[in-house]
Amino acid sequence: MNDRVGHSNQADSGHEGLLAFLKTELAAFPGRGNLVMRSVLSSAVAIVLSMSLQVPFLALSLIVVFFVTQSNVVITRLVGVMLLAGSTLAIAIVILVLKTSFDYPLLRIVITTILFFCSVYAIRIVKFGVVFFLIAIVVVYVQTFVDLTDNAEALVRACLWVWVAVNYAVALALLVNTVLLPAEPNLQLIAVMRMQLAAVDARLAALIQGDASGTRIDAAALQRGAAALQKLLKFTSMRDEARKSHDAYRLACATTVSRLHRAAAGLPDPGTDGQGRWADELEVIRADCGLLGTAIVGGQPFVMNRPVRRTLPGGSPAAVQEMQHALDALADTPRSESTVQAAAGDSVVAPDAFTNPVYARFALRTLLAVLLCYLFYNAVRWPGIHTIMLTCLIVALPSLGASYRHGVLRVTGAAVGSALALFAVVFVVPHLDSIVGLLMMSLPVIALGAWISAGSERISYAGVQIMFTFSLALLEQFAPPSDLTEIRDRIVGILLGVGISTFIQMSVWPEGEADVLRQKLAATLLAVVASMRRHVQALEEIHPLPAERSLQPWAALADCESMLTRVAVEPDWKEGEQNRITTRAQAVFAQSRSLLLACNVFEDELRASFDELDTTSRHEVANFESRAIACVERYADQLRHNPPAAQQPPMIAVEMAGSSQIEGVPGGLDATSLTTPGRNAPLFGPLLTAAESLAREIRGLPEWRATS
Repeated sequence: MNDRVGHSNQADSGHEGLLAFLKTELAAFPGRGNLVMRSVLSSAVAIVLSMSLQVPFLALSLIVVFFVTQSNVVITRLVGVMLLAGSTLAIAIVILVLKTSFDYPLLRIVITTILFFCSVYAIRIVKFGVVFFLIAIVVVYVQTFVDLTDNAEALVRACLWVWVAVNYAVALALLVNTVLLPAEPNLQLIAVMRMQLAAVDARLAALIQGDASGTRIDAAALQRGAAALQKLLKFTSMRDEARKSHDAYRLACATTVSRLHRAAAGLPDPGTDGQGRWADELEVIRADCGLLGTAIVGGQPFVMNRPVRRTLPGGSPAAVQEMQHALDALADTPRSESTVQAAAGDSVVAPDAFTNPVYARFALRTLLAVLLCYLFYNAVRWPGIHTIMLTCLIVALPSLGASYRHGVLRVTGAAVGSALALFAVVFVVPHLDSIVGLLMMSLPVIALGAWISAGSERISYAGVQIMFTFSLALLEQFAPPSDLTEIRDRIVGILLGVGISTFIQMSVWPEGEADVLRQKLAATLLAVVASMRRHVQALEEIHPLPAERSLQPWAALADCESMLTRVAVEPDWKEGEQNRITTRAQAVFAQSRSLLLACNVFEDELRASFDELDTTSRHEVANFESRAIACVERYADQLRHNPPAAQQPPMIAVEMAGSSQIEGVPGGLDATSLTTPGRNAPLFGPLLTAAESLAREIRGLPEWRATS
């Protein structure tokens, strides 16, 4: 009885977790509706054109529309250009292969195998791998038709029609996304900055009004915000090639917003002692933040409504001072600042393209899965399951977790799309008599697929599959479908393809990301302490503390989180091992995020009291940060070791036992006794509190050893 109750509770918990996951992933966010509108409009035009002009392969045209329609116009153009180049090159290669080896099956299979291996290898080593993905998928797909017919002319015509279906869909999607409904990255950047300023305003309002229930800004929000800013800054710079002179000021605005956002996360709770002395300053900062938002939206330089002043009332929290310093720095930044030097571009080919055996193993593993499916496909003589080979290539991704998730999404999306197609064939199609009815039946499903595909990578591919499977069943012919076995055959082919591909990837050179995740987590920790190293240099050389802060550590954490979700779903023959790895990685990730937040708070406190530190105190603070850096670097090195040997760091002593030069104060920095003349609150109390918090977060880095 107790076992049944336990299983029931686990099932209920699983259902609640699934519902919470779907609620989060399907929730609306800025830009999602616009992307769906662009996808639906392009798809509607493609349906009308293909049906009116009888252009075959409509389902292919629709999936091209989905791939080209991206979150902003920069990515849309990049993907569109790569699809144009890839499809043209793929069709040319296929026609050349057919011309030279159509009458020689063994030669054709050998040439196709070599081309497929080279294409899959290039997917991993070349920056624009989508071009070679198209070559690989077209080369494989054509083999299914060669085995069914001996009419070479019909094959060539079909290949040329594929080229037409792909490229007219690319041109159509580019037209809609660029001319009719452009999603400009500059506007998206402005929207993200406004959202962060709105969060800052809400936090300031709660603090001013004494509302303890006001929304706090947590580390996860800081991570998402920093990653979004970094990505959109890159896209905006790529889009505005003719306005490079604005890059520096745009970067200054984004940096200021990020500083305000992070400082707002460190604001004390309402009711803090001494809040009345700096409540008026909060009002002024809130008004300045409003002016900043207006200036960003209007594309105007930021001008504060008061003279720049750098002295706050005694006892003002470091977060408040950081917010004012950020606003002052932006007000001092000239609009006509020179262009930011562009970073050196990444190499087109991976540096280890011909030395790292992982790439060749990936290509061989994928080729083996495709050849096994090809043998099975021909042995059973079941033409309807031709999707079996395509599935092996589609779910072949660099990591086992990503491949497994892609396979699950493909199966799930295909099942939903097939169910919708089956319902439409039985209950809707018999009542259709015009293109309007066809659109009314198809567009809701396309909109559903577009909404899902606009989500995160955890569900997006399922939306593409829903649309594509539905379109293959209902829109691939110019007459109403009547054969339901095609729907069944495609599902069978997809299931077999996912099963065979997953088995091969788990058995032959399995490529998990657990080790890569450890390396990225270690690199993120090193990025966290990079700012502390600059503090030490400033303290030792007695020059101003650097004001700029890099978005890179927060963006690196976002990359780690994305990889962590893939590691969590990696299948493994060893029961329980994957769960242990995931648990350790989650613990390190969560603690790294808390450590970065504590490091930011410590930096704010250090900047607030920097000018008040005497020489001895500077050395003591520098000594503390040096010890903190050493602990984190040692932990990162142990984490990167294979097998991992990371041990929990020791607690760093924060007693800064030096002699103070302030008259009448005993030696040593003490959080309760050290004050300066004319101040009612301890000078270094908040700094020591922040140091203690930073030391605790470093101490909290969990152990990760191979035997633990």
